[in-house]
Amino acid sequence: MILTPTPIAGSFVVDIERKSDERGFFARTWCSEELSRAGLVSTLSQCSISSNRQAYTLRGMHYQAEPDVETKLVSCRHGALFDVIVDLRRRSPTYTQWFGVELTARNYRALYIPPGIAHGFLTIEDDTEVNYQISGTYVPASGRGVRWDDPAFSIRWPANPIVMADRDKHYPDFQR
Repeated sequence: MILTPTPIAGSFVVDIERKSDERGFFARTWCSEELSRAGLVSTLSQCSISSNRQAYTLRGMHYQAEPDVETKLVSCRHGALFDVIVDLRRRSPTYTQWFGVELTARNYRALYIPPGIAHGFLTIEDDTEVNYQISGTYVPASGRGVRWDDPAFSIRWPANPIVMADRDKHYPDFQR
């Protein structure tokens, strides 16, 4: 695993290290030992997927409030998406800043997202499937969100969403 820091403190783009031969390649997508050595959360509590039929489907921006925070490793199993994180940690030097990266089934890239970071994505191909490796159990009462188009963050999405949940459209303006 190759961990490349993003501009958001504590988050990383994760690229695979391919071991290739005549059959194709093999690569690790999760390594507790390597994540621990880097000082990152290395426990897994659950793995989830989301299936998105239509390009320009938006999910997010979601996070879990204290005490039920989560660390996530997000990747794309099929299709392509623009993955976005927003730093909501008040004491962070990157508070309210965002970062986006394209994750595809072809680039095998993932995004490591620490607690206190809102996460969302916009699919950019039909039939996009997203894989989540998560450190904690989802607690619905701790689920929170911020609006995908909130002026407090000025996220530059590659396109406007066509499909999204009502709750993602109607989060209130973010209060600094």
